[in-house]
Amino acid sequence: MKLTIGDCVVELVQGDITEQTMDAVVNAANRQLAGGGGVDGAIHSRGGPQIMEETRRLYPDGCPTGSAVISSAGNLPARYVIHAVGPIYRDGQSREAELLASAYRRSLELALEHGCQSVAFPALSAGAYGYPLPQAAAIAVEAVGEFLRTHGGPKLVRFVLFGEAAYRAFETALTAYGRSLSPHA
Repeated sequence: MKLTIGDCVVELVQGDITEQTMDAVVNAANRQLAGGGGVDGAIHSRGGPQIMEETRRLYPDGCPTGSAVISSAGNLPARYVIHAVGPIYRDGQSREAELLASAYRRSLELALEHGCQSVAFPALSAGAYGYPLPQAAAIAVEAVGEFLRTHGGPKLVRFVLFGEAAYRAFETALTAYGRSLSPHA
């Protein structure tokens, strides 16, 4: 599924983010940038130890929740890895939505600062961090959509979703966002 926003495209695919040939792939990182399971583990495993070595050297204090940092991509078919730290879901009343949207926006800012025209995102915070998929998808799509409307880039943002449930949640969110842009909605 695709949605065009100005000169930009947001698309959804079901698959493995480590196989995406993009300018940047986004890692669902933890605050310590210490590696972990899920997307984080897959990116470090396929990308190789140089990613971890670089993040330890450049960001010894880690990365705060709601922000992101950038490194080279090691053995991945991308130029960069953007390590975004989404919030752990608690109760929906602890600034989770604000922090999640901020992690997406900061990732896109870093992409533009580094000349990236294509970025692949996972569903940040929707795995081990427990963010309910429908809400996580709606926040992600709105944050990315509004960023693209304001900044006109990156030209391609691809959500690479693991599993049917994640794809369906993002499909619902992207459809709703597209309708909100239409003057005849």
